[in-house]
Amino acid sequence: MTKQNQEEENLRLVPLRAAEAEIKVLNSRFLARLQPAGSVEEARAFHKDEKARWSDATHHVPAFVIGHGRSLISHCSDDGEPSGTAGRPALAVLEGSGLGNLAVVVTRWFGGAKLGTGGLVQAYGDAVKAVLAVTQAAKLVDTTLIGLELAYSYYDSVLRDLKMFNAEIEDSVFGAEVRVKARVQSADLPMLELRLRELSSGQIVPEIISREANTPMPVGVE
Repeated sequence: MTKQNQEEENLRLVPLRAAEAEIKVLNSRFLARLQPAGSVEEARAFHKDEKARWSDATHHVPAFVIGHGRSLISHCSDDGEPSGTAGRPALAVLEGSGLGNLAVVVTRWFGGAKLGTGGLVQAYGDAVKAVLAVTQAAKLVDTTLIGLELAYSYYDSVLRDLKMFNAEIEDSVFGAEVRVKARVQSADLPMLELRLRELSSGQIVPEIISREANTPMPVGVE
């Protein structure tokens, strides 16, 4: 395995949350809905739910990618469209995104005009591209939920430090002191702890509340 491939496999990008996008082609509507999925069972359940939700539609084309790197399961179906015109182009775009653990269902409402083989391939691929364009990527990392107690005079500085380490603040309580709960990447915790101790002359000491493996954390956050 090359160094680049190893880095990509270690990064393990996933969608942060569900997303959807819609396009129209010759009066046909194509609604692409994307859902995080950690297993084949979750992906198939999502497809089943979409078929029930949009029961008036003509087709519900599924595609999913579970896992990353060498541990990857992918699947697609044309769901009644001509063979190779729907599922394969949808899956090809999905696989090219670099994301894993996600499922997409493209629901089509026929608009009265046939698109032809090439038109269908283009439409289903474009629908998946549209939903990926509005999907926030995340990386799977080990995280630690920490608790902080601090004087109000330190609050703004602590927020800046937490942001610098891309920590997610889950709760803030303002009483005699400020109590903050934040989720930080476990690998960053030693450096964050050192910075907080230096900032407060040892008064702010993170309390470890819990640890969690494979937590989706946003990427591209500065």
